Amino acid sequence: MTPKPDRALPKHLMSAPVGSGPIARCVVLGVVGIVTLLVLVAPLALIFSSALAPGLAGLLRNLGDPGTLHAMLLTTITALIAVPVNIVFGLAAAWTVTKFAFPGRTLLIALIELPYSISPIVAGVAFLFVYGSQGLFGPLLEQLGIKVMFALPGIVLASLFVTAPFVAREVIPLMQVQGTDEEEAAVTLGASGFATFVRVTLPNIRWAVLYGAILCNARVMGEFGAVSVVSGNIRGQTTTLPLQIELLYQDYNVAGAFAAATTLTAIALLTILLKVLLERLSGDERRLP
Repeated sequence: MTPKPDRALPKHLMSAPVGSGPIARCVVLGVVGIVTLLVLVAPLALIFSSALAPGLAGLLRNLGDPGTLHAMLLTTITALIAVPVNIVFGLAAAWTVTKFAFPGRTLLIALIELPYSISPIVAGVAFLFVYGSQGLFGPLLEQLGIKVMFALPGIVLASLFVTAPFVAREVIPLMQVQGTDEEEAAVTLGASGFATFVRVTLPNIRWAVLYGAILCNARVMGEFGAVSVVSGNIRGQTTTLPLQIELLYQDYNVAGAFAAATTLTAIALLTILLKVLLERLSGDERRLP
């Protein structure tokens, strides 16, 4: 027989959650509210108020600056290249890790998540040592007439590196939980590998893929450290939107810098809204019979 405890806890203590007292609740809510106001709300409000200080016409005029427009275009092109590539890479990596058993599987997962632990500046310098004119492949690339560093290819490579784990990290845990039963059943019924992926696997992970793609896009458009190294920050040529904001601020064009910053801020807010929407859609779908 299992011995009974000498004294049982009072019923009201057993059912009360930790920190449910009025004082603890007020303290926690107060701390969260103050930190949210000072760290999140105040900077965002300052960005929009400073950008709108010259008026709406002034904001549009600053956004229409040739350098800012070129930075927006270059940032958009980078995202249009990097995000689809990382979606394909993330899906391939997730499929490899979850569907196959092979030596070095744990090492592969660690390598996929490596960009999370490496400073973007270090990544940019590493690409410079590999693809720069004095780097490992630099002389060969110059002979072939291919310019990687201080050009669009270098910006895309750096963006791919820093955002490589986003899609894979969202998809891998979901595919591990789902297992392989449905895929094996589809193969047993005669479906090819590609048909199994498109008709069985992809519908089950589509929300995770979209969520990872949204986060990847936001990081690509906001990346500063690695891009600042590999781009050379050449005005009107290799300046992305974050770099353009720094240049405008260094030129004492505060209104122009805040106007450009509103674009990145709007992207961040849109990312949050899309994240919430996807979470609701995926949650509603899971609740369907």
